[in-house]
Amino acid sequence: MTSVDKLITTSSALKEAIAALNTAEFVAIDTEFMRESTYYPQLCLVQLCAGKHAFCVDPLADGLDLSPLFDLLGNAAITKVFHAGRQDLEIFVHLTGSVPAPVYDTQIAAMVCGLGDQVGYDKLVQHYKHLQIDKSSRFTNWSQRPLSDRQIHYALDDVIHLADIYPRIRADLTANGRDEWVRSELASVGDIQLYQTDPDSAYKRIKARNSKPAQVNRLAQLASWREQEAQKRDVPRGRVLRDDTLIDLAGSNPKSLADLKKIRGFPGGETGKFGPPVIDVLKKANAMPETDWPMRERPPQRERPPVAVIEMLRVLLKHVTESHNVAPRLIASAEELEKLAFSDEADIPALKGWRRKIFGDAALAMKAGKLAMTVQKGKTKLLSLE
Repeated sequence: MTSVDKLITTSSALKEAIAALNTAEFVAIDTEFMRESTYYPQLCLVQLCAGKHAFCVDPLADGLDLSPLFDLLGNAAITKVFHAGRQDLEIFVHLTGSVPAPVYDTQIAAMVCGLGDQVGYDKLVQHYKHLQIDKSSRFTNWSQRPLSDRQIHYALDDVIHLADIYPRIRADLTANGRDEWVRSELASVGDIQLYQTDPDSAYKRIKARNSKPAQVNRLAQLASWREQEAQKRDVPRGRVLRDDTLIDLAGSNPKSLADLKKIRGFPGGETGKFGPPVIDVLKKANAMPETDWPMRERPPQRERPPVAVIEMLRVLLKHVTESHNVAPRLIASAEELEKLAFSDEADIPALKGWRRKIFGDAALAMKAGKLAMTVQKGKTKLLSLE
């Protein structure tokens, strides 16, 4: 049987294939998609593997009813296993309106296993299976048909390896008593807001420096309009208006179509199709009361803690993460360390749950002079001073 024989292109074949997975404990899932010319990712292929069953689903096949696949994604009795699944889940949320559940992300699990921050799939396969995966088809055009046997073989390998790795990584976590660590990290994956864009907050992604409140308001209204326009047309945001053009519009505040000639990069100038709606958005923004203006979130001004305290916490974090073989980013970011250096009551993950047990309590003890760090035979050691 060739790889092409495992490509599902009809509704009857998909129904039969999904039925074979419905008794599985878990299913490894991956997708191939394109989004260079669209707002929403264009789903081009879905790969699934459970036990001896591995196949690809062609969502671009004429008349293919994907309902059995969507039912599988919502089956609470089957764990859906992804690696770095944020974009895969975004696609399914767009298509179904809900987040697949339950979900397990092996990239998150790999961080808890100490394989590093944002572990790539190739590193995961190399670690658990001692294999170098073929990357030659990674950047092919997945929307072009027919798909080659080589493309399908490459796509299938991803889920076949993932299905093999999942029980191994779970066994490692269980052996180290870290199942709960991963569960707490996966809890946020099911939040549908992670995969949906709120047009009213779109302006926060645009880097505009030293903007005055009125400019921020105009930028926010323009960004919201652009987001909705891009969604409606299903085109990238930049195909509507570029970020720098929005910033220029918010700053110069043109009052008429003729004024748009002065805006560099505005498509079509005063005769462009986006001219009238943009002028209308600016007019409404300028008429808004100041109490309705959005404000850019700025970090609260606070006294900076001594640099030595921050460095001490960084060394302690490195010691703890090496001792427990866990990725540093999973415990505390640089900003969170700074908050901890400033306050023992900082509202950060490092002072909660399992992170507090392995790092937070030690950090507080060190700040209070109850714990010291020494070097013995080239290795750091913690020394209680109580």
